[in-house]
Amino acid sequence: MFAKEGAIVIGCDINPETANATAAMAREQGFEIEVIAPVDLTKPEQVERYVEHAASRYGRIDVLLNAAAIPPHMATVHEMDYEKEWIPTMVGEADLVFLATKAAWPHLLKSGRGSIINFASVSAFRGSTNFGMLAHCAGKAAVLGMTRQYAIEGGPYIRANTISPGLIVTPATESAGGTGGAIRDALLARIPMKRLGKPEDIAYCAVFLASDESSWITGANFPVDGGIMAA
Repeated sequence: MFAKEGAIVIGCDINPETANATAAMAREQGFEIEVIAPVDLTKPEQVERYVEHAASRYGRIDVLLNAAAIPPHMATVHEMDYEKEWIPTMVGEADLVFLATKAAWPHLLKSGRGSIINFASVSAFRGSTNFGMLAHCAGKAAVLGMTRQYAIEGGPYIRANTISPGLIVTPATESAGGTGGAIRDALLARIPMKRLGKPEDIAYCAVFLASDESSWITGANFPVDGGIMAA
């Protein structure tokens, strides 16, 4: 969607197969995006190499979209293992946002009109009766708090905002069992718009937050959730 709007897109993935599939999908629609894989965004040296590649190739970075995440471990407080579940979830949801932002920060400052878009979640605001989401809630709340501080420190040169999706139908949420059966029915009962989200719902908001149309918006959070935060 960013490429469709005229942006130069350099994406990354830890999985070369899915990275190449995304690039092929864009080409089928008449757009070119560059993908670099494998890149592990929890490794500082790999993050820095990825960001510097983008900056040196095009001479600038105007937008950083932190959409990556490692699937969180779902466990209740008394079941969660600190080393095997809590730490990997926090690293995969909060640390990688920090690492990418830190690496891109000087380039966004140089741009003078930088925009950081981070993915929080409705889970940063409310718990779940369907899953043990302790670490996930904590990780996404951390993203929310970091982004507000980025907005303060970015001042007039870098804007920073979050998108808080509700449940989006993706391969990851489908494999976790969150989009079918009784869980889906329970979720739909709470969603005023009576449907689950699509990736496009989030992408439209992200494109807006990257654009000049949102040039006076920073430190804000945008729930894209079918109204569940209002329920």
